[in-house]
Amino acid sequence: MTEPASNDATPRRRRRRRRKRRRTQPTAGRPTSTTDDAAQPCTGIFEPARRGDGRLRDEARSYAPRTDDPVVPAPLVQRHALRAGSRIEGACTQGRRGERTLVRIDRVDGLEPDEARRIEPLSRQTSITPEQLIVLEDEEGDLTLRAVDLIAPIGRGQRALIVAPPRSGKTVLLEKIARRIDRGYPDIDLIVLLVNERPEEVTHFRRTIERGTVIASSSDEPNERHVQVTELAGARAARLAELGRDVVLMIDSLTRVGRAFNAAITGKGRTLSGGLDTRALERPRAIFGAARNVEGGGSLTIIATALIETGSRMDEVIFEEFKGTGNMELVLDRSLAERRIFPAIDVERSGTRREERLLDPYTLEAIHTLRRVLARAPRNEATALLLERMRQTPDNPAFIHLLHGRAS
Repeated sequence: MTEPASNDATPRRRRRRRRKRRRTQPTAGRPTSTTDDAAQPCTGIFEPARRGDGRLRDEARSYAPRTDDPVVPAPLVQRHALRAGSRIEGACTQGRRGERTLVRIDRVDGLEPDEARRIEPLSRQTSITPEQLIVLEDEEGDLTLRAVDLIAPIGRGQRALIVAPPRSGKTVLLEKIARRIDRGYPDIDLIVLLVNERPEEVTHFRRTIERGTVIASSSDEPNERHVQVTELAGARAARLAELGRDVVLMIDSLTRVGRAFNAAITGKGRTLSGGLDTRALERPRAIFGAARNVEGGGSLTIIATALIETGSRMDEVIFEEFKGTGNMELVLDRSLAERRIFPAIDVERSGTRREERLLDPYTLEAIHTLRRVLARAPRNEATALLLERMRQTPDNPAFIHLLHGRAS
């Protein structure tokens, strides 16, 4: 009579099958030939995770987390010293449950992985004063863009702050600047970051910008999403600038960014007036402060808005924290906007530090003359006077020539 099978036979067979499967599976970050055969091309913007691994996010979806975003194993992250914001091209495998895993890295920001590791971080590259002007005036002679060129010129590497009360024309101004850079400067990588924005405004910007990238979080998304999209967009802009490219990052707005970071903070900390945690603006300040003109390299220009006169004490504190950290300020005036005077620029409070590095002596002398004339006018009449004089000429070069003629 045959002895009955041992009760342990079935568990032993299961253990043997598990060991066999483990032997045939590739080690994370070390693909085998079988893995290569099954892998499919994949690409995305790298977002690190706290546990050492990360994910590849889709830029076309504004880096929004999705369950099918490829996982980047920790060994690959460590081996290639991957940093947030880098564009990764490689190969992914797909698991039984649909999850994708990056198993090979071919390119990092368009470079061989070993070459990308040698790129110097932006914070260690030598920063100098902006010296190359971004001319905003277009062929149509738009008065808004012409006025910015005259009152607060923007150079490559500028940290520009647009200070705006509600209903002062901020959105229209941003749109005009973005469209001009997008269509007039093919050598500039444009990124427009809209944080906690109305969905219809996001759609409008995406239809306005043809070549650049619009990254956005909508007002119906949680604070954690606003923080995530800000961090990754700032990192992406920095990675591009490290490659020697000229990048313009437009942020609307630093105020909403500050609110989101404040709401996302966990734990107790010291609180400022208005309920703002002292730690809330550390990362937003670092992102804004990353703007610079690199000696012998590229540049990162940041044009960001800050909201004032909103009735919120927190918003005022956020503005005060950023005030003076930029090297260009363009202040909008609600009273001018209410009188339908656009652009509603407060000429007296707006300007660019070291503008002599951006403008030729002939233009600089004319602008100094212009400011002296406007300073003698009542403050609420200076902008109207400027626009009236500008309308007499088709473009800024003709206006500068006119100013010299009247000064002589």
